[in-house]
Amino acid sequence: MNAKLLILFSLSIAFNCFGQVSPAEKKALIKLYHATKGNQWLTTWDLKTPVKTWYGVKVENDHVVELNLQGNNLKGSLPEAMGDLVYLQKLNLSFNTLTGIIPSTIGSLQDLKSLELFLNKFEGEIPPALGNLRNLEVLSLYSNMFVGEIPVELTTLVNLKELALGSNFLTGRIPVSINKLINLKKLSLIDNQLEGEIPVELCELSNLEELILSSNRLTGMLPFDIYKLKKLNLLMVSDNYLNKEYVTVSGKKPPGIMVIPEENENALATDFDED
Repeated sequence: MNAKLLILFSLSIAFNCFGQVSPAEKKALIKLYHATKGNQWLTTWDLKTPVKTWYGVKVENDHVVELNLQGNNLKGSLPEAMGDLVYLQKLNLSFNTLTGIIPSTIGSLQDLKSLELFLNKFEGEIPPALGNLRNLEVLSLYSNMFVGEIPVELTTLVNLKELALGSNFLTGRIPVSINKLINLKKLSLIDNQLEGEIPVELCELSNLEELILSSNRLTGMLPFDIYKLKKLNLLMVSDNYLNKEYVTVSGKKPPGIMVIPEENENALATDFDED
């Protein structure tokens, strides 16, 4: 084996042994580390060691595919460089004290299947660019400080199974195009400032198991065809401005729409479990 081949062979072995990720991906992680006071994390990173050894980072085929820093005392705002983690499939930064806006560059993470940023202090509007995440199955942004309307772009995420936007300051109406989310199992918009009528288009979501719309400013009637959703096992629409006050319905097979009787308007929940 000549000298050049020996050098190439040695470099190949070294590269595979240390599992190096691309310079752009590593740089993005380092920017996240500095932007969120990584030296104060509960479990911090030793930036001198290989990326695959860093807490919460999962590397496959020399690419970062998962980043889970849930409840790790991250403070500060997310850098634009998050968009360089182009192979990311799962991103969980929940249970921290992150502030500022969600950078629109996250919308370029085409492989992303799960985005969990709940229980932080994010503010501003939910970026419409998240509608570019065509493979997204879980979007959990609840318990933040988001304002503005629900971006209609989110209703193009046809693979979405869970959409949780509760406990923010969202206004406007529930998009009627929400019927495009044909795989949706859980929709939670609780504790916002949403108004207008509950769109009848929700009744087209045949896979829906949980519908949580309580504590908003919704008006009108609950669409009658809601009871036709055979997989629905949790329905919460109380504390709105609906024409009737409805009980919280939970169980395997809720028997249609239940209205709180006038003589018992303090009733909040009814369980319906069938054999």
